[in-house]
Amino acid sequence: MPRLLLLLPAAGYANQDFIAAAARLNIELVACADYCHRLAPGWGLPPLMSVPFDQPDAALPRVLGALTQPVDAVLAVDDHGQALAARLRVALKLPGNPPEAVATLTDKLRFRQLQQAIGLPHPAFAEIRETDHAAAAPGFPLVVKARRLNASRGVIRADNADELAQALKWVRRIQSRIQREADSLLLEHFIPGAEVALDGVLSGGSLQVLAVFDKPDPLDGPTFEETLFITPSRQAEPVQRALADAVQRACFGAGLTDGVIHAEARINDAGVWLLEIAPRGIGGLCGRVLDTTLGMSSAEIVLRHAVGLPLPMRAHDHAAGVMMIPIPAAGIFLGVDGLDDARAVPGISGLEITAHPGQLVAPPPEGAAYLGFIFSRAATPQQAEAALRAAHGKLAVNIQPLVKP
Repeated sequence: MPRLLLLLPAAGYANQDFIAAAARLNIELVACADYCHRLAPGWGLPPLMSVPFDQPDAALPRVLGALTQPVDAVLAVDDHGQALAARLRVALKLPGNPPEAVATLTDKLRFRQLQQAIGLPHPAFAEIRETDHAAAAPGFPLVVKARRLNASRGVIRADNADELAQALKWVRRIQSRIQREADSLLLEHFIPGAEVALDGVLSGGSLQVLAVFDKPDPLDGPTFEETLFITPSRQAEPVQRALADAVQRACFGAGLTDGVIHAEARINDAGVWLLEIAPRGIGGLCGRVLDTTLGMSSAEIVLRHAVGLPLPMRAHDHAAGVMMIPIPAAGIFLGVDGLDDARAVPGISGLEITAHPGQLVAPPPEGAAYLGFIFSRAATPQQAEAALRAAHGKLAVNIQPLVKP
């Protein structure tokens, strides 16, 4: 039986998907928890250890000291544990992406510098430190980005100098609440166009595309809350090939050779513009969409690849989609009405509310959590998208606004 060390965030959406997939595949999991958070009840899997994922230097010797038996692979469920997982693979002499490659892809500034170095299309960009003057920035419209945050947190568009000054202060404030050490910020020219995503798996540096997703809701700012992912993509085949080629080139340039990746890009008349590549599968519960198109979830594909089991080779003849239910306002989440009506919409294959009553919620750029996920399955991408929009229209989200002092 393969034995796998899995770095689990306490409140990760996909934890149970990984645990269930490992049980189906007869993989023994050794759980390592991020001790920055309380362990969520219902894991059903006691952690061998609890360490701070965001302090790899401190966490590494503690994990190595706690392992009493060899493991065949080390994986992190989400972005937060990727650096530690890479360091552990090196220490344990296990295959996988090197720490430097992971560091390049999990830092938005370093990724832009990589694109520049290898000749991939990229927006004009600048690094902005606390003392830098914004006049050094490329021309408007601009996007201010926290370098190491995800899920659209700390990403704000600015169309003039006043908006830029406000955005820089806002992103610095968000970053200071989350990170132990403040980074400089990334400032880049806004890229217009349709946004898409690609999930794939690298084996020996060769990319196998698992899915290309359209994001049909415009993502033009000033904040960038993701909602819909629909597959198969309606982009033309040459565009999809260009996207895959760009992803392959960027992964090769970063030194990424192995494992599941999630890439995001903008498409316009000038071509394909990669936004970022993450060395993991699609986030949240969105990986369940691949059950419809490939017959197994992203979590199962990640585990299969890690221990050398066969991967899906043929896509099923279905379209599928997922909606990350938008957060309409910041406040205290009280619940959602209309769930039965939403589930009854033709084409809806699942609906799960992941927020808990009493939980503080906020849309991007402050928040990075979702209220829940709606899933659809249909004959065409258009039908899959329409089902999600119809189901969302049945929901009434109840949020109590925070009282400002």
